[in-house]
Amino acid sequence: MKFSLEVRQGPENARAFAEKLRASIASAGGEVLEPGEPDPPDFVLAVGGDGTVLAAAQRAIGHDVPLLGFNLGTMGFLAEAEPDDLVEAVDRLMNGDYALSERMTVTATVGGVAVTGVNDVVVEKVDSQRLIHLDVSVDGVHFLTYRADGLIIATPTGSTAYAFSARGPLLDPVLNALILTPVAAHSLFDRTLVLPPETRLSIEVVRDRPVKVTVDKIAMGVLGEGDTVEIEQGPRPVRFVRLRHRPFSGLITDKFGLT
Repeated sequence: MKFSLEVRQGPENARAFAEKLRASIASAGGEVLEPGEPDPPDFVLAVGGDGTVLAAAQRAIGHDVPLLGFNLGTMGFLAEAEPDDLVEAVDRLMNGDYALSERMTVTATVGGVAVTGVNDVVVEKVDSQRLIHLDVSVDGVHFLTYRADGLIIATPTGSTAYAFSARGPLLDPVLNALILTPVAAHSLFDRTLVLPPETRLSIEVVRDRPVKVTVDKIAMGVLGEGDTVEIEQGPRPVRFVRLRHRPFSGLITDKFGLT
């Protein structure tokens, strides 16, 4: 069994845990691939917070293999395992004792270049002092021109991230949907739209103010007036390893300390 590791850069505890993880995998008869090796992994493992899991997801999507995150961050919405689960998690992966949860992805295309993410596409202003004007079409039909700080197009998985801080709803990640949430909209209509997963969105910059586009914090560049970003469901889901059954409501209770 071959594993690819994505380790949070910087913190000593992440590096130390990664070394323990490598040793546990070797002890169980597995192999950790070194960066740049041509062989595809059987699993991608992330060690860190949600940002590290998102980075690892790029590799998991590219290889079409399952992803398991170990939470060494703060909230850890995307990580299934805690550090104390290390030995059990490795044993269960080696023995096939796990379930998979498929999560839809989202793809943004700018100038013919497409990037796929797990959480969201963010279209937002560059100049902190000036609103941007974004013309949104839904399945080829004009919907609304937003005057706002930006727009977030999230998956249900990403509904717990930036979209939530912008007053968007929380959606169980077993659902498939695109969630369109404006950021600080200067409009009478500032509510979130929850759209079917097959929806195609087109967002055009309609005023000469620079706009940046990111997918899971991956920069796609700066757009000017007349430029467009196309957004749709990703071509394949990302598969998260599940070691235990935990309802979404229970996850929210735990992560937000609602008990």
